[in-house]
Order: sequence, then C-alpha cells, then structure tokens
Amino acid sequence: MKGKYIFKTEDITTDVLFKIEQIASILAEKEKISFDDAYEAFILSNTYSILQRISNLYWAESAEFILDEYYREKRRALTAPKA
Repeated sequence: MKGKYIFKTEDITTDVLFKIEQIASILAEKEKISFDDAYEAFILSNTYSILQRISNLYWAESAEFILDEYYREKRRALTAPKA
C-alpha cells in the first residue's frame, strides 16, 4: 500500500490516521457523542483540512492542541457576522 501522507520521504500515514482517531475519541468523550459523529464533525472542519496539509507540520502537534484549534474554529463560526 502506498502511503497517502509523505513527509521528507517518510510515510507518516499511520501517524496522521492515529492522530485523527485520537482527536475524534477525545471529541466524542467531551461532547458525549458517538465516535462516528465526532469523526464526521471533525473531518468536515477546516481544522481537518489544515491537518491534511502535511508540510505545515500540524500533524506533529498533540491531539489536544488540534482539538483546541477545532473549538476555536467553531467559536469563530458562531460569532462571525452573517452575510
């Protein structure tokens, strides 16, 4: 299997997928929702899109840090003026 996520010739696919699993697990626990619902909410976020850009090293941050960014994104969306 060819890796989806490559950083400096190293396949980090497992690392990224594990990070996503950690984030969804923590989100599910905090929000008291199912893992599947948490996973879906996360992958629909801009934070997830940023995580997929391997060159920015977001994937190297802790799951908690990335989840904080996810919550910041959600707060900004709630306070943004409606067009």
